[in-house]
Amino acid sequence: MTFYVFTVFYLLISACFIYPPIEFVSAGITIKDIFSSWLGNENEFFVQYHIKRSIATLFVHSMLPFGYTLGIVLFGNVEAAQILLGKENPLWPTLAACSLIGPIYALFKVIAWSKNNWSTHPIAECLSVYCNNNTTNWMSVASDINIEYRRVDKIVIDTNSVTRIVATDNWIIKVSPYKLQIAHQSDTALIVNKSDTHVMSPTTRGEVQFVNIEVKPTRNGAQSFNIRLNALDFKDLQDKILRPITVLDNVTFHRTVLDRFIDTFKEEVAKNPLYETNQELEQCIGCMQTTSNVKLNKSCNNISEEFGPDACVTCYCRPMWCIECMAKWFASRQNENATETWLSSKCTCPVCRAKFCLLDVCLVKINNS
Repeated sequence: MTFYVFTVFYLLISACFIYPPIEFVSAGITIKDIFSSWLGNENEFFVQYHIKRSIATLFVHSMLPFGYTLGIVLFGNVEAAQILLGKENPLWPTLAACSLIGPIYALFKVIAWSKNNWSTHPIAECLSVYCNNNTTNWMSVASDINIEYRRVDKIVIDTNSVTRIVATDNWIIKVSPYKLQIAHQSDTALIVNKSDTHVMSPTTRGEVQFVNIEVKPTRNGAQSFNIRLNALDFKDLQDKILRPITVLDNVTFHRTVLDRFIDTFKEEVAKNPLYETNQELEQCIGCMQTTSNVKLNKSCNNISEEFGPDACVTCYCRPMWCIECMAKWFASRQNENATETWLSSKCTCPVCRAKFCLLDVCLVKINNS
């Protein structure tokens, strides 16, 4: 039994080291935290830091099979270990060899990378693409990136526990466990080619939306790469990028919290009863671009608040707003730090200040008769 318990436990710990959960990150049980004294200061020497970090990551990951084999011998059930690791069992030499292949390969790669001042390391090779006419080496490019990374106006977006996106004045960098993928903004095209939405819980309206951005450098030798980030982080990245980000026609996503709220607001209002009228509708006084199409008509039935200070009241204003402007007005009156409560909150009419809730917003239907 001890053998199987150890196996399950070791697999879970290994998975947490490869893809650390929030709890491991918060507790500082990650590769970069464990080797922090050797890695140095990321803010001072960004490129050199990540060269060392990639080496430490490769070393730790390669040692995981060896650690499992050693752990079976030290902590596993004696009988099970003898059956599995007995000299007469052909599985023993296979397991022992496999557990040693990883560390040996990692050691070989590190020795090969270290030649010529780490010029053959994947990160150095990626930087060497941006050397101009062979008059500079990868260290010069690394120095430029280090200088820009020290500036306080850089953008750093954590896409998950092992991947980050860094945007400086001139560079776009994707940080992954083993390498850096780098593009210079001056000769790079960014294309949003996909978006996907995930419901966080089936019992709530919460959802998260991701966009996939293809980064395509035009420089010879530079490789394209993809960025997948939360749609709400898109605007932060867009504001830092000098070149326009192309969004394909078939891709739609919410760039801000307000965009997501407006769409949800429209969906909920569509469920409310229609307000029929014979009046001729005028232009929305909010945007003056579309015809007004909503009316505040008390439709909720909250008995507990019927006569209280927070009760919804009848609004006698004629239809003057379009649904999008009404949604923006509703959102502007809410607590920015509690977006999850917006739909259940209340607001006041922009004109007469009559209090209303989402159930009181009705789409207008023209009665032709």
